[in-house]
Amino acid sequence: MQTSQPSKVEIINTNGYFQLLVNKKPFYINGAGLEFGDITALAHHNGNSFRTWRTENGVHSAKEVLDEALKHGLMVAMGIEVGRERHGFDYDNRVLVEEQLEKIKSDIFELKDHPALLLWVIGNELNLKYTNPKVWDAVNEISEMIHQIDPNHPTTTPLAGITQIEINYIRQRCKDLDCLSIQLYGELNDLPKLIKEYGWTGPYIITEWGVTGHWEVPETSWGAPIEETSTMKAKKCLQRYIEGIKANSKQCLGSYIFLWGQKQERTPTWYGLFTENGRITEVIDVVSSLWKNHIITIKAPQIDCFLLQEKTAYDNVILRRGEEVTAILKLKTQEIGVNYEWELLPESTDLKDGGDREKRPENIDIQLLSKNGNVLKFIVPVEGTYRLFVYITNDINRVATANIPFLVK
Repeated sequence: MQTSQPSKVEIINTNGYFQLLVNKKPFYINGAGLEFGDITALAHHNGNSFRTWRTENGVHSAKEVLDEALKHGLMVAMGIEVGRERHGFDYDNRVLVEEQLEKIKSDIFELKDHPALLLWVIGNELNLKYTNPKVWDAVNEISEMIHQIDPNHPTTTPLAGITQIEINYIRQRCKDLDCLSIQLYGELNDLPKLIKEYGWTGPYIITEWGVTGHWEVPETSWGAPIEETSTMKAKKCLQRYIEGIKANSKQCLGSYIFLWGQKQERTPTWYGLFTENGRITEVIDVVSSLWKNHIITIKAPQIDCFLLQEKTAYDNVILRRGEEVTAILKLKTQEIGVNYEWELLPESTDLKDGGDREKRPENIDIQLLSKNGNVLKFIVPVEGTYRLFVYITNDINRVATANIPFLVK
């Protein structure tokens, strides 16, 4: 990688086989979505790139992010903040559209020559809850502006999911884009089939993928989405990578798993590949092995089942206030020296769309009867909806997580 000049990044087409080149060398993206996460750890776990969602995240400047990436030999798909209709941006207002274009232009001038820059990601899920297709005209204008200023880096825009109508819009209105980006979770296995069915013949990147989305899972009878255990998440991510990403070696330029870090979205453990205190989950063991084509090596504890009053999360656990209850976590293999931590949270009510920031519920003191390793006995709190979380940590800082939603009458 050059250290004083911009990297020359291009997408080449050899008889329908697309390849990303960085300074004339093939570059397959083994990356993660990372905004506030550990860049050093991503490099350590065999990643070669990460994506951001904006040039200024409020903690580090884009220049600081790029400098840190360069220090660790990583390339950055730089996110560009673009107004969303669901947040009130009006794409019929040309004044606003042109003001946005000018603001973005200054970011391009500032960052275009950094050697760690891989490509420009224009907006994020601009098709989520929108009605005005003029947003795609604005995306194309941004791409054209970028190419006039920066001849060295491709442009893309990420779609939430994939539909025929959006593919048609991109083909018709965003002809200047160098490739498409798609964000899929539970349906990722079907992506190679959908790409063919919808007639997309160009290159694409999967800019978000990972565990099953909270909108894709079964719910309890009172509407609480059921989060998979960390072990189930790892198993499904392995399958999605093989069937949804590597299966289309002709068009797919690589992917970014979500999220290299931690965030509150429905729960504090749903999407983050790390826990709040920085512990590493089983999904990282899987993707780290995949990125280097190694045999899958799991270092985190693996969960067999999590029961509350002998019921799983899928059994609609309904309890009575003041009742004495028992929770049991069973691991797949007996591990010596693991530590069990328990947490009780009210069901989150600050629910947003598209990854918008949510407030974490405040934990509730558990009225303990006893706590003995993998068994917790406690008194049920007052009426409401809750989740009981368990964190199982081993002596190398790997963690397994699970939670059960329950209703108190």
